[in-house]
Order: sequence, then structure tokens, then C-alpha cells
Amino acid sequence: MAVQQNKVSRSRRNMRRSHDALVAANPTECPNCGELKRPHHVCPACGYYDEREVVARTADVELDEDAA
Repeated sequence: MAVQQNKVSRSRRNMRRSHDALVAANPTECPNCGELKRPHHVCPACGYYDEREVVARTADVELDEDAA
């Protein structure tokens, strides 16, 4: 079991933890539909990325009766 040699002061402990803070999200506006989305990710509202459709929405897809 590890045992500390000397007491770590509150100042030194907090300086070590200064990089552990969470960073706030940086949402951007989708150029296609205007909804907020994460940068460099597919828009969850319309399925577009870089102004082209990547993911087809379920309402847009026509399924055959055999496939369903």
C-alpha cells in the first residue's frame, strides 16, 4: 500500500487538478436544416454532413413488404 512521504498542501493538490475541468460543448448550426449539431458530426435532425445526405431518415426510406 502506498504511503505518502510528506503532506500535499491544498494549493499543490488543486494546481495538479487544474486540468481536470470539463469543457463546455461547442454546438454549431447545421447548414441544411438550421438545427444545432456537434462540429464534425452528422446532423441528428436531417442526416446531412458537409452539405450532403449521409444518413437516410426513416420517413424517406421506402421498404418493400418482403423486406419488412
